[in-house]
Amino acid sequence: MSVEFGEPVEQVRIRPRMTVGELVEEFGKSGAYNAGALWSAAACYEAMLRDTEATRFFGLAGAMVPGGMGGIVSDLIERGHIDVLVSTGANLTHDIIEAIGCRHYHGTAECDDVELHLDEINRIYDVYLPNEAFVNFEEFMQDALGELGPGSVISIAELLAHLGSRLATGILAAAARHGIPVYCPAVQDSMIGLQYWLFDQTGDVCVNAFADMHGLMDRCFSATRAGALFVGGGVPKNYIFQSMLMTPNGFDYAVQLTGDRPDLGGLSGATLDEAKSWGKVNEEGRAVTVYGDASITLPLLVAAVLERLEA
Repeated sequence: MSVEFGEPVEQVRIRPRMTVGELVEEFGKSGAYNAGALWSAAACYEAMLRDTEATRFFGLAGAMVPGGMGGIVSDLIERGHIDVLVSTGANLTHDIIEAIGCRHYHGTAECDDVELHLDEINRIYDVYLPNEAFVNFEEFMQDALGELGPGSVISIAELLAHLGSRLATGILAAAARHGIPVYCPAVQDSMIGLQYWLFDQTGDVCVNAFADMHGLMDRCFSATRAGALFVGGGVPKNYIFQSMLMTPNGFDYAVQLTGDRPDLGGLSGATLDEAKSWGKVNEEGRAVTVYGDASITLPLLVAAVLERLEA
């Protein structure tokens, strides 16, 4: 027989009071489907965090903050596990909304959306956000933009650092405290962008959309090794990958948590093996994709790896 078998599949055993790390180890024993991929992703992510010479990128896409995942990202910043963060503008908008004291609420996807609109409630699948939050958000943003001196020219990352410095909690606040750059190349496609447009009607502050490329490229060229954790895909994934693509090196570690399909040709579902064809991931780089809901896989991955690091 020419076919070679791997290790036998073990049956997963669940017991009371087992830790998340122990659960993920059971996934490794089964080794099948995305449970096995999550176990492999934990090994890759652990290696990335243990590599003291690796620059660690984090890509954040999808409605993660409204779904309660923002605290994981801010905790990773506090622990020193993120060196460069690239996010959608929407996640940062919702991060600010939470940080200024507004809340997202449990709702239902089985609802009358016209009635919600009449009640001034916005729906993100089964999460509700009242319009009142955006009223408070506008007040915060206009005050913050007004603090910038007339004639100022700043980068998007500098704008986000300024916003974070005015907040006590959340992703932007943690990044500002620890000097972690936050890049948001599509910030115009968010309520932050709309608030800048509103301010720009009378204010005199220019946000240079290309200025961030200098600092980001400097970090890419100076990285001895590099690793990335991608939550979702979209602009953050491409922005991180294309920046390293300009250097002689690719990523040594890459973990992708996505619910998108690879066969449609979009970057959000593209495999990390495909990224090797571009040189975005090194030929011998460790790369794992886990397909599934990131609001499930991200907490499992991070909890399991933190348990290993602090054992």
